[in-house]
Amino acid sequence: MKQFFKFTFASMLGFLLAGFLVFLVFVVIIVSAVSMSKKETVVVPDKTILMLTLDQPVSDRSSDNPFAHMSFGMPEASKQLGLNDIVSSLKNAAVDKKVKGIYLELSDVPSGQATIEEIRNALIDFKKSGKFIVSYSEVFTQKSYYLASVSDKIYLNPAGGMEFKGMVGQVMFFKGLLDKIDVQAQVIRHGKFKSAIEPFTLDKMSDANKEQTLTFISGMWNHVLEGISASRKIPVGDLTTIANEYKIQTPQDAVSLKFVDKLLYKDEVLDELKNRVDAKDIRDLKLMKLGRYANAPEAEKENSKDKIAVIYATGSIASGEGDDESIGSETISKAIRKARLDDKVKAVVLRVNSPGGSALASDVIWREMLLCKKAKPVVVSMGNVAASGGYYISCAADKIFAYPNTITGSIGVFGIIPNMKEMFNKNLGITFDEVKTNPYADYIPVTRAMSDAERKIITTDIETIYTTFITHVGEGRKMTTAQVDSIGQGRVWSGVDAKRIGLVDEFGGLNDAVAEAAKLAKLKKYSTMELPEQKDTFEQLIETFTGDNSSVLLKKELGFAYPYFHYLSQMSHMKGIQALMPYEFDIK
Repeated sequence: MKQFFKFTFASMLGFLLAGFLVFLVFVVIIVSAVSMSKKETVVVPDKTILMLTLDQPVSDRSSDNPFAHMSFGMPEASKQLGLNDIVSSLKNAAVDKKVKGIYLELSDVPSGQATIEEIRNALIDFKKSGKFIVSYSEVFTQKSYYLASVSDKIYLNPAGGMEFKGMVGQVMFFKGLLDKIDVQAQVIRHGKFKSAIEPFTLDKMSDANKEQTLTFISGMWNHVLEGISASRKIPVGDLTTIANEYKIQTPQDAVSLKFVDKLLYKDEVLDELKNRVDAKDIRDLKLMKLGRYANAPEAEKENSKDKIAVIYATGSIASGEGDDESIGSETISKAIRKARLDDKVKAVVLRVNSPGGSALASDVIWREMLLCKKAKPVVVSMGNVAASGGYYISCAADKIFAYPNTITGSIGVFGIIPNMKEMFNKNLGITFDEVKTNPYADYIPVTRAMSDAERKIITTDIETIYTTFITHVGEGRKMTTAQVDSIGQGRVWSGVDAKRIGLVDEFGGLNDAVAEAAKLAKLKKYSTMELPEQKDTFEQLIETFTGDNSSVLLKKELGFAYPYFHYLSQMSHMKGIQALMPYEFDIK
């Protein structure tokens, strides 16, 4: 009995101690998170050089989630600013007398082409101040080189490398997997180019999909060539020949072809920076990461009661509340409504970075955009992608801004209903039987093939939604439905072609869209407010550890495979008819 008592007491004591330790760890995490969420006011020393690496994906908006940059036992991740703070910090640095220049240390830049374009343009604006930009890399990828090409000097490691070969658009197909597990994807769509369904029905790209993909990536590539040509004074024809013949194979090739200025080791680059700011020694260099500089006091800031609301719509579109990777129709609608009803808000800018999603959710957001447009000027700023449902929610705006390498259009709809009968029967030995009171009681079925009558019902729904879609676009863009249909059919366009055919109005980024909104509202002085409001630290803590914000952990764990996991996850949770493009293109 005594032994039993000792064992029980020891077990209870161990349990209590373990619980107490877990509690202490939890408290430490909370305290750390709260302290991380507080912005430190940074003092900028004289002769500061700002340092940018951009080695993590850049989102449109900086996250207030303190766990987004925690390692959770994995390699430490440094804080990455959102595009909004990168651009505003570069604007601030241009007029900050203590900042003498920028040092870009680049390798891979895992962000979309339009995001890179917006940062590149901000760097070009920074150079107008007369301050220098110097770039260095051990290996330049095409994306990092395009960004670096604006620099006064570009240096490459003597043992490094550089790629310059053109763009490729690659799609992953899952039909072979579905065949192996005996699942048939039953597809109904409108639009011969509506290729979002192809990964589930084909094992390679259709001719129509190849045509549209080659067209828009060619447009993006030509824009990159023009940018490099203007910065490095190399004719576009020569750049094309260099890519076609894969002429840059060694670091010395990059020098002889005028892509880089000199081959230097990093210590030699630091010596170069030292000389530019008249520092006595490398140890006297004042290198400050942009993420830290973002907390420095702004040199210029508008103070006005009049506001322009900037609303961020990022991710796939679904009904209900959204999160960091999805646009919830309820969340975004509330944000637009709040801006519309706020008398201090004189104009609205919707920043869209979305491949689309639920057609119904897109229509809900479109309605709020239409109501807002009747009350005050509304401008859309398109990011890397604003296609299908992403275009649906944009089309009511007074003006639409995009970049030449924005992916947009994809005006079309589809539905996918899996037939899993053979998978259950053959692979699992599971069969189904049923009785029903009415012929369509089990509509829509996933344990059998659809009947002709059921397919006809869904087809009618899709045609109705497509007609509504092109009608909204026609009204917003002042086109006939026939004109919209001719450039619709699910076809994806680059920003260059989208402007040519009237789907967008101007080239430019978020700042350009805000400036246009101010012009339309006749504002000389204004401040900006960002919506939707981000959740507080404690809410994000709870979501992270209850799974509601599990993408933070999954991204770190899955790495390059995360986009494909996310794509399949999104497809498996789809409800209703979709206005979605094949957004998991790997363009590089």
